[in-house]
Amino acid sequence: QVQLVESGGGSVQPGGSLRLSCVASGRTFSDYAMGWFRQAPGKEREFVAAARRGGGSTSYADSVKGRFTISRDNAKNTVWLQMNSLEPEDTAVYYCAARAIVDVTVAPLEDNYWGLGTQVTVSS
Repeated sequence: QVQLVESGGGSVQPGGSLRLSCVASGRTFSDYAMGWFRQAPGKEREFVAAARRGGGSTSYADSVKGRFTISRDNAKNTVWLQMNSLEPEDTAVYYCAARAIVDVTVAPLEDNYWGLGTQVTVSS
């Protein structure tokens, strides 16, 4: 099993920035693909960003491309999501995800390990 703990959420004004962190424990971090999803009230969970295991390629949802950056440090068992130029539409609970063998975007998403989430609120 892998345990994931997110932190760094909060409330910011439009145009502001936040840096989310996800610390993993339980198994070898470098063996897992990592990523971030988010879920707003009344909406389904949606993909935000992903990083291949081993610090390889990254991918982003079109809605955050150019504003968000995912990074990982396998030595620290940590993945980050740097969020810049935040917009009210970014308001959601953000979840860290991990998965062995395949990327976190591969269905079914229920096969991912999930953190409990951290709230991000963007408002004037």
